[in-house]
Amino acid sequence: MQRLAMDLRMLSRELSLYLEHQVRVGFFGSGVGLSLILGFSVAYACYYLSSIAKKPQLVTGGESFSRFLQDHCPVVTETYYPTVWCWESRGQTLLRPFITSKPPVRYRNELIKTADGGQISLDWFDNDNSTRYMDASTRPTILLLPGLTGTSKESYILHMIHLSEELGYRCVVFNNRGVAGENLLTPRTYCCANTEDLETVIHHVHSLYPSAPFLAAGVSMGGMLLLNYLGKIGSKTPLMAAATFSVGWNTFACSESLEKPLNWLLFNYYLTTCLQSSVNKHRHMFVKQVDMDHVMKAKSIREFDKRFTSVMFGYRTIDDYYTDASPSRRLMSVGIPVLCLNSVDDVFSPSHGKINIFLYILT
Repeated sequence: MQRLAMDLRMLSRELSLYLEHQVRVGFFGSGVGLSLILGFSVAYACYYLSSIAKKPQLVTGGESFSRFLQDHCPVVTETYYPTVWCWESRGQTLLRPFITSKPPVRYRNELIKTADGGQISLDWFDNDNSTRYMDASTRPTILLLPGLTGTSKESYILHMIHLSEELGYRCVVFNNRGVAGENLLTPRTYCCANTEDLETVIHHVHSLYPSAPFLAAGVSMGGMLLLNYLGKIGSKTPLMAAATFSVGWNTFACSESLEKPLNWLLFNYYLTTCLQSSVNKHRHMFVKQVDMDHVMKAKSIREFDKRFTSVMFGYRTIDDYYTDASPSRRLMSVGIPVLCLNSVDDVFSPSHGKINIFLYILT
């Protein structure tokens, strides 16, 4: 409470000084106008500090892991202060493409073959200039999994690589089939329930550097895929640890949230068109399996999944696919330490879809 009062006094003083020097003469420069602006600013600051800025809720399956995180990752217990002028999740998501930066990253591309005759595009950042881990054979490797239609070119992936470079790590980005510009050799794409391609990639990377610490991090759908893989394979994975960001724990809850009118308008329809575009480039590969004209008329991710994804991977119904795609079902089978970060107001992962996860962990 004392910290809150101190923050409030500091904010009020800075706002007062700013307004005194910046507001022009007129109504807003008069005593009444200045008082109104200052009063509104103080009220906004009170609301922000009391209702928006909060400490994360840390939920772990054991006391030792909790202590480890608090000792080595103190940010999980520190108060999080979102951008003062844009703290709402939808606003941040919409604004990000316009203000984000893209650190320059030079990749080395590798195409690997799959058991069904397909190919997967991997983009490597070898970090050969690392002064912390000069021996490439033991340099820590981080496998990065982008979101729904994301690739190695996404700004969040580039920033993760930039931070990893500072730590001396090597990174490799797993691009899902057909999204990174490579040819699709077989009539198959990807989904977050089928982990065969990820298993192939993990085995390949580990075989190249068997003595190097191996970790993975997934964002959104990439995190769902990673958790489903870890839940299926348990402790037999060569990965030492993992992290996920903005994962949809319950696919039904995610779909329901994205189909709310405002969320459909802002996100769902756009992402559906991205999915359609990614498969339409290879439509000649799918004409014998699915009705591509019907797929291209989908107006939501659920409709796309019903007409394309569930058919592609042999699910009887869309509900069967969504049940299998939900990482919550496999969480208790994960055999390595995993740090999962989610925002309470994330429209892609609504809070009611996380409640059962917390109950699973605590029991």
